[in-house]
Amino acid sequence: MSLPRLGFVGLAVVAAFATWLLLAGPVRVLGVDTGNAGVFLLMTAGWGSLYAISRLPDGGIGVAMSPGEWRAWLGLAFTLVIAAYAIVHAPVFHGPPLWHNPDANRIGRNIVMLLIAWAILARVLDARWRRGVQRDERDREIEARGAGAARLALVVILVGYALLLSFSPSERLDWAVPPLLGHLLVVALIVSCAFEYLVVGLGYWRDRH
Repeated sequence: MSLPRLGFVGLAVVAAFATWLLLAGPVRVLGVDTGNAGVFLLMTAGWGSLYAISRLPDGGIGVAMSPGEWRAWLGLAFTLVIAAYAIVHAPVFHGPPLWHNPDANRIGRNIVMLLIAWAILARVLDARWRRGVQRDERDREIEARGAGAARLALVVILVGYALLLSFSPSERLDWAVPPLLGHLLVVALIVSCAFEYLVVGLGYWRDRH
């Protein structure tokens, strides 16, 4: 196995371990918050992936996949992990307001850190690749389809929320407290971003094949 491939396998193992810490790991190990550790490891895997891609032939652009496809698949992986983390830990938001709920504060802080980490990584990817590759009509068409899919996904999720809240008996809505509803709106935005990256990635993949 070549050294670059070993590097990608190692990064995949780190990302998988970070995902386990975020989704199913214990709350603390040796006094360390595993959520914070998972966020740090996932950010490390993301930046490591950027470095590994930059070491590929053709100046880091890669000979098999276009820059837009690299960005889409990395974005899909990040957003799926963030969405899964937000969904798994949604029950902690069923309680008092955030300033009286330390568990919800911790989960919310980790979600924000993951979103900021991906936003910074995406900007670095764009800046690096924009210097070497010019976007063409194909890129714009695929990105437009991705943006349309994200809008459609967001509309469907929000309409689903509205129907659920409108047609459920009031005695079955004791779960719908404001902190949880706000959290579910954030989840809807994250899931819509995941749909965008998925459609963009598939668009490049189909074009490549």
